[in-house]
Amino acid sequence: MTRRPRRETVRCGPRCSAAVRSAGCGLLPLALTAAAVLAVSPTAVADERPTVKLPVMAAELTDHADCTKASTTTATATPWEHQSLELSRAARISQGAGVKVGVVDTGVATGAPALSGRVEAVGVAGDDCVGHGTFVAGLIAAAPAKGVAFHGVAPRATIVSARGTTERGAPSAADVAAGIRGVVDAGARVVEVSAAFASRSSALDDAVSYATEHDALVVAAAVPDPPRGTVEKSTPAPRDYWPAASPGVLGVLDVDVRGTRPDAALLPAGADLAAPGDGVVGIGPHGGGHFVGSGASFAAGYTAGAAALVRAAFPGLSAAQVARRLTSTAYPDDVPRLDAYAALASVMDDTQAAGATAGAHGAAVRMPDRTHGERATRTALLVCAVGAAVVLLVGWAALAVPRGRARGWRPARRP
Repeated sequence: MTRRPRRETVRCGPRCSAAVRSAGCGLLPLALTAAAVLAVSPTAVADERPTVKLPVMAAELTDHADCTKASTTTATATPWEHQSLELSRAARISQGAGVKVGVVDTGVATGAPALSGRVEAVGVAGDDCVGHGTFVAGLIAAAPAKGVAFHGVAPRATIVSARGTTERGAPSAADVAAGIRGVVDAGARVVEVSAAFASRSSALDDAVSYATEHDALVVAAAVPDPPRGTVEKSTPAPRDYWPAASPGVLGVLDVDVRGTRPDAALLPAGADLAAPGDGVVGIGPHGGGHFVGSGASFAAGYTAGAAALVRAAFPGLSAAQVARRLTSTAYPDDVPRLDAYAALASVMDDTQAAGATAGAHGAAVRMPDRTHGERATRTALLVCAVGAAVVLLVGWAALAVPRGRARGWRPARRP
């Protein structure tokens, strides 16, 4: 019986190029296609966008504008942010069960189908005219639905909603501070804050301290969202915004599908992490359709969902330890990029993070430079090509050596 050669699989990291990921094949076929593989960009597949056109989710409405209506369009393709965070792999470890996540925004519609039965409202926050708070809550905890590719990071978590804005979406430091206290009192262990204020507020500082005393991790947008009704990325001045810059808060910056912002030289000073926030898909306050939006508030929503996964998987960790796990397992970049799966799967000594405090913006986590992944890809391809050459050489020797022996190693005669 002839034994078939064993097929070796190339195991790639989450950001390995699509070519190597699909190679996973025997050495000989890889050698024959090596030239084509080397020409493929590592980000070629990651740059694919949904082809459907979705309505834009605004952060604020004008005084006379109607409340946001239901979207009639549904996202059918898997959002790029799901692939970036490796949510399918993270879901095998944790889905956020038993964790309450506070959302301090425009409110969260209790009737949103994807959040049905999992929204607790503080005061009037069960009604969401703007829809922004419901969008953020969906990024955190929207349940999967048949035929719909989008779902939240922690689909089994519970949302606690507090309004930090007027009914039309205009935020105030006093309202956000009251909202933080309200969701903490309701049992939230993670608190997402969408607003970013240019000036510091003692009310906000006190509210953040209150959350820290109750072991709740505050995750806030590191910069304001773009102007109303747009999806273009803004480039705010490189300065601190609050409450993201407050001690104990995890400040989050929004990045696009390539992990970049318009001008890396103008990164805000108060960012601990970066997460998907450019052209992301989410739900609205009514119906089962979807919207698209851009802004650091959405990046904060994704990070808050990842924090819920960690709190569910490691219930003994403090808020500071959860923040440390998220930052230390992040992908290396100017601002480390969130990796939800790595935060759950990485083996680390969490006791060392007992005294760690998020928001230490002067001591950002520094990882190997971003070219490491590309170098590793090229090295893997080179090793595979060399291995294929060895296989071809051995095969040639297996044919040539017996014939050479038969001729006594004399040159073959010409016909």
